[in-house]
Amino acid sequence: MKFVDFYVGQILEAGPYRIDEASIVEFATQFDPQPFHVDKLAAEGGQWGGLIASGWHTSGIAMRLVVDHILLGSDSCGSPGLEYIQWPAPVRPGDLLSLKVEVLNVRRSQSGKYGIVRWRWQLFNQARQSVLELIATSLFGGARAEPP
Repeated sequence: MKFVDFYVGQILEAGPYRIDEASIVEFATQFDPQPFHVDKLAAEGGQWGGLIASGWHTSGIAMRLVVDHILLGSDSCGSPGLEYIQWPAPVRPGDLLSLKVEVLNVRRSQSGKYGIVRWRWQLFNQARQSVLELIATSLFGGARAEPP
């Protein structure tokens, strides 16, 4: 999508994405090697009752879905950051994840060089339980045209 394709109130969806135990352990081994992410036996006796994905892995899956289904072919050029991020429920091996994105604001930068999209991302498991919520701001090039 190009910047001019975004509008306030727009709902975009992507997925599903199935996460497996091997990818949970592989990601966590490299980036978040806590026992409840990398050690199945230790995780089973822990507070989560089993292996769970790192929140950062969950966030990466959401990003992958956004890139593949929303930003593909876009004029996206980065992000200055997030307003907030939450992981309301754990992601477990075998979960089927789907993303819902709501566009909250669309505007041009004062210079007119960038389009700015503020949007809420929500990632849900197969039971429609929220596993990730965030509000991000994204920058798009070619913002001289007016958004709809």
